Amino acid sequence: MKGDTDKLAVSGSEWTLTEEAFAKFLACLDPDKERAGEAYEIIRLRLVKFFDWRGADFPEECVDETFNRVARKIDSGETIRDISTYCHGVARLVLLESLRRPESKRLSLDELSESGTTSPEVGEADIRRRCFERCLSDLPADSRLLILQYYKDERRDKIDNRASLARRLGIPIDALRSRAQRVRNRLEKCVNVCTARGE
Repeated sequence: MKGDTDKLAVSGSEWTLTEEAFAKFLACLDPDKERAGEAYEIIRLRLVKFFDWRGADFPEECVDETFNRVARKIDSGETIRDISTYCHGVARLVLLESLRRPESKRLSLDELSESGTTSPEVGEADIRRRCFERCLSDLPADSRLLILQYYKDERRDKIDNRASLARRLGIPIDALRSRAQRVRNRLEKCVNVCTARGE
């Protein structure tokens, strides 16, 4: 199994997740759709904690990448006996990759969208919040709508929302994820520049 996950570490990002591949992934969790959704959510929450506790800057994105790689193996015909353990093995590789990348040290969009009331530097939090609002409004309307729709909701609703958004746009889930990441990168860069200037 280690050899398989090593291969995924090299080629995981080159593959596009489709609805069919995602359905196969869920079916491996449980033949019953409702129970599969519950199992998916349990694994997802465990992996979010795994990445968060180990210092990954964007735990949810790391979980998405982990599921993407596992779905690819399943879609290619691989039989996985214990999918939860397998996901955890792939997650370890994704974590190592994310910690090696210097560009992973970025300001989180989730942090930007929060009010910042827990920050000891209230003035800095206010500047960051104003910068976020300004940069968000400066985005083209379609990009602004995409990023707001992509990050809304929680848990199962978030999964359903993203699948629905991908269908509306007529693109695969993985393409939606890439598009949202590009918009997010642009937004975060704008906010970092704005915050550094103290605007």
